[in-house]
Amino acid sequence: MKLPYGWSRATLVFDDQNLVSCAGLVPVMALAERAGLSELVDERVAIRTTTVRSAAVNPAGKVTSIIAGMAAGADCIDDLDVIRSGGMRRLFGGVYAPATLGQFLREFTHGHTLQLASVARAHLVNLVQASGLLPGIEDQVFIDIDSLLRPVYGHAKQGASFGHTKIAGRQVLRRGLSPLATTISTTQGAPVVAGIRLRAGRAASGKGAASMVAEAITTARAAGASGQILMRGDSAYGNHAVVAACLKAGVRFSVVLTKNPAVTAAIASIAEDAWTPVHYPGAVTDPDTGELISDAEVAETQFRAFTSTKHPVTARLVVRRVRDRARDQAHDQAGDQELFPVWRHHPFFTNNTEPTAQADITHRRHAIIETVFADLIDGPLAHLPSGRFAANSAWAICAAITHNLLRAAGTLTSPRHATARGATLRRHIVTVPARIARPGRRPVLHLPEHWPWAQHWNTLWHNVFRPATGPPRVA
Repeated sequence: MKLPYGWSRATLVFDDQNLVSCAGLVPVMALAERAGLSELVDERVAIRTTTVRSAAVNPAGKVTSIIAGMAAGADCIDDLDVIRSGGMRRLFGGVYAPATLGQFLREFTHGHTLQLASVARAHLVNLVQASGLLPGIEDQVFIDIDSLLRPVYGHAKQGASFGHTKIAGRQVLRRGLSPLATTISTTQGAPVVAGIRLRAGRAASGKGAASMVAEAITTARAAGASGQILMRGDSAYGNHAVVAACLKAGVRFSVVLTKNPAVTAAIASIAEDAWTPVHYPGAVTDPDTGELISDAEVAETQFRAFTSTKHPVTARLVVRRVRDRARDQAHDQAGDQELFPVWRHHPFFTNNTEPTAQADITHRRHAIIETVFADLIDGPLAHLPSGRFAANSAWAICAAITHNLLRAAGTLTSPRHATARGATLRRHIVTVPARIARPGRRPVLHLPEHWPWAQHWNTLWHNVFRPATGPPRVA
């Protein structure tokens, strides 16, 4: 591919009002409206006291403008200007400038973020009904919870403080803000964000986890989860409050327990002949012996947890053990012979009824929530752009709505796009250029010839606009 030399003498003029760079926003935002996004914002978000009188006018139009900008790749307030280029005003009504949207976000308080969070949950329920998002939700649902630390800079960031995070396998202190998120996934469907809550950087990982889990369970059931629900979490969420919330809601749990003398004693009580090898999906076998190269083994025992509380819980303690390779290498370098193997134990507490090995495999799939974090960080959550804590909290909730919206659009596009990354969905679906025409007063979008994903784009277009007009019943 070579550019002819003559282009060095070309003249550039940015003056075409009929060109748009993100024509994919048409079916994507139409899907958002089919799921009742504007109606939900109008009903639930009410900003009555404002610093700037006009800042709270038309919250539905401003929230949808932010979400449209995020779907087009914006990761800060200034980037939201992408929705005002070319003929975007001819495609959409109520297109706002970044300064207006920034002022709108700065009017948010903690109560307003709670209102917007309820919009996100209800919109997810409507998306499931409108697009077939989360296939198999009626059979089995997995709810995962985890937190991350997003670095921020500058002294004006409200709530910014030093918290623990892991970089390259090492625990470090980093100044930032800490979103806590819950996701819903199925065996056939990619995870979507059930809820996200912004906290100070120094907040403990498990702070507010019990209420987040309860909200995620309610959302999953409203979306159609009539079968088994399993909540999974790491050691930060292996506490009585989270487990009690699961038991109260009638769902199963699978959480890691922090090592303590009682857990250590329970592990030591497991007989040596009770350990069995576990065959993880994609595990590699030795071509000579046919045995698994992985030496992971699992066993279980009954365990009574949270005995210091009024309501202790008795369930299965499933333990995964692996050889301590660091000690093995030290022995090899010293030329010593090992007297007995040294194991590292990883216990988790669960009332899941699956066999031991399968329960371990199911629990380890909790890492699927990291794919959601990767998508958010590679998209609108790359930055927390405001100095106001509540504005950043609203920004994070809009990022979650955008993630779910793109996931629903991918579900209506093709099986491949149903599980694609957010960056792939933006590249294939959203950021396709088009020219607007109106022959005979009928709107026409002229898209690029030989667009690699033209068939998929047509599928999304017809799936969004073919059904009867009008949004579904608001959740």
